Amino acid sequence: MDLTGKLLIAMPGMGDPRFDHSVVYICSHGEDGAMGLIVNKPSDLRIKTLLSQLNIACSIPVVGERLVHFGGPVEMSRGFVLHSADYDANLHSMQISDDFSMTATLDVLEDLASGQGPLNSMLALGYSGWGPDQLEDEIGMNGWLTTEATSKLVFDVPDDEKWEAALATLGVDPLSLSASAGRA
Repeated sequence: MDLTGKLLIAMPGMGDPRFDHSVVYICSHGEDGAMGLIVNKPSDLRIKTLLSQLNIACSIPVVGERLVHFGGPVEMSRGFVLHSADYDANLHSMQISDDFSMTATLDVLEDLASGQGPLNSMLALGYSGWGPDQLEDEIGMNGWLTTEATSKLVFDVPDDEKWEAALATLGVDPLSLSASAGRA
């Protein structure tokens, strides 16, 4: 199973409050584990504040007003930009799929601040990580559902609507979900 480029949708009652109602974009998944970014949990930190702390001038007000997201509980001081594949940060971007790339270097922030960055983007601090077979085990224990990632869902749907919108791609009504798993 390779979930690279897919979305994880947290099931009710998964037990970890950091992932409650989370939608996670999986940036990489292989035999060594998985890495992803939560795409629907904005923090209170505005991008312009972060850019100011990094001594990067922001000439694009709409970029500066956006919120930095909580990407996950691992390395929360490290930044990641999930973005459309139209941008490549001098070979520092990791192309994930035809529609998505990720960059974790300062040049993407400089380019965003000057209007030279990707068409669509989301900045996150921290990431979500799983060791070998951990994610597969969590899926098997009814912790996550998976669905296809679309640019519209990741970048255009308001954060507080992404969990339900992701479920809707599977035809699942959130009210029909149970917090407990069963076996037939």
